[in-house]
Amino acid sequence: MALLISGGSIVSAEAVWDHVTMADRELAFKAGDVIKVLDASNKDWWWGQIDDEEGWFPASFVRLWVNQEENTAVETVEGASPSPSEVQNGHADASPSSSDCLCQPAQDRDQMRANIINEIMSTERHYIKHLKDICEGYFRQCKKRRDMFNDDQLRVIFGNIEDIYRFQMGFVRDLEKQYNTEEPHLSEIGPCFLEHQDGFWIYSEYCNNHVDACMELSRLMKDGRYQQFFEACRLVQQMIDIAIDGFLLTPVQKICKYPLQLAELLKYTVQEHSDYRYVAAALAVMRNVTQQINERKRRLENIEKIAQWQASVLDWEGDDILDRSSELVYTGEMSWIYQPYGRSQTRVFFLFDHQMVLCKKDLIRRDILYYKGRINMDRYNVVDAVDGRDDDFNVSVKNAFKLSNKDSDEIHIFLAKKLEEKLRWLRGFHEERKMVQEDEKIGFEISEYQKRQAAMTVRRMTKQKGHRSVPPGYPPPMDPMNPGQYLVGDSMEQSEFEFPEPERCKSPFWQSFSRLTPFRK
Repeated sequence: MALLISGGSIVSAEAVWDHVTMADRELAFKAGDVIKVLDASNKDWWWGQIDDEEGWFPASFVRLWVNQEENTAVETVEGASPSPSEVQNGHADASPSSSDCLCQPAQDRDQMRANIINEIMSTERHYIKHLKDICEGYFRQCKKRRDMFNDDQLRVIFGNIEDIYRFQMGFVRDLEKQYNTEEPHLSEIGPCFLEHQDGFWIYSEYCNNHVDACMELSRLMKDGRYQQFFEACRLVQQMIDIAIDGFLLTPVQKICKYPLQLAELLKYTVQEHSDYRYVAAALAVMRNVTQQINERKRRLENIEKIAQWQASVLDWEGDDILDRSSELVYTGEMSWIYQPYGRSQTRVFFLFDHQMVLCKKDLIRRDILYYKGRINMDRYNVVDAVDGRDDDFNVSVKNAFKLSNKDSDEIHIFLAKKLEEKLRWLRGFHEERKMVQEDEKIGFEISEYQKRQAAMTVRRMTKQKGHRSVPPGYPPPMDPMNPGQYLVGDSMEQSEFEFPEPERCKSPFWQSFSRLTPFRK
């Protein structure tokens, strides 16, 4: 590469990923931009030019092309690369039959794999430095100033950054053990990701908290004292010249970047390599981690809608929904019989994680709901009921199912209008239990701060309207067989999580609330 440049060849590179600069003299670009490479003497960072701008950029973020004298684009020895969309969506195929890069000589493949391994190691070491600066340069100094920060503020701003720092140090320590300094392409780093896969879930809490951290920092920065304090912390720690919110964004960027790095590594790892199956498994694991974090983030963004819905239900009793739940799984209207009364009643049911809320429509205003109770789903089993006479209730049933208390003889029976609706409810109960188990696995929960923020937002909206929030119209039940509209791929590099905005409809409040039911196939 350096020989090509020194020999007078015009070497251009196409950006595969966006590059967001974090230091002076770095060259920013977006995927698809063409960069003229001016210096490639450093294997990790190259010097390049876009229009009149010059600067450093990571070599692993681009794919190279050499413009020959006859103006034909020829790939360099680094091998073919997939299109940016293929890389970002993790569709690069590493099999010998379909990957162009594996048609290159073995020496070239080994060099590309070595470059990617070196880049991973380099970014991990820099990331550890960033985490140390946050913990020692900012967090530790903030804890000393009790006159400026209380415990709640520190928890909101920094989240579990110290836990991430400790985890990441252990992870990098194991990576270093697997790193072959003499022949990097022989390194086997896939097992490190698999051994630490459970630890990466701590990023979920941090990412979920990040928006609140930015809001709190924005509020504090309106006071000049805090601006001066954070700048003094940066100077004392000798950190690069970026604001504190830039440092706090790095863990979010990092967890999103792992699938991209592993996809690229797998692309240049032949199937005969001892690390191949481990890298393939690690890629699947890290994709799942980022997808689940993204899903939890979506749920937290919907808690205000849940709080708003609760405020619209009249005669509410007991704990708030958000004390135990964060997701509306399914909703619909059914007939309900509960022992020992044995009398059929029509109710509107809202199935959340951990609980199902029962409501009754107003006799005149059918768009108004009254609270009539709730069922603790953690204490019940779902039992399918066959059509015909039911022995427990001594009544004829059709399209029915039961909820049976695990600790007593208490039984509820529900009758749907159609078989399809019954099947949707059974699928909904299955999804609810699955969601609860996944949340317990990663420790997902809504913080007290997030609950307070949701409640404050609802009170502010209600106050602006001048009356109690009442839904404008009852929505049709959502179909849990649909996969949902919140699917997000692996292309979340270098940015906050973003989700598509649901389409507006004639009943925006109810429709937006019912859209909180993103079933997966």
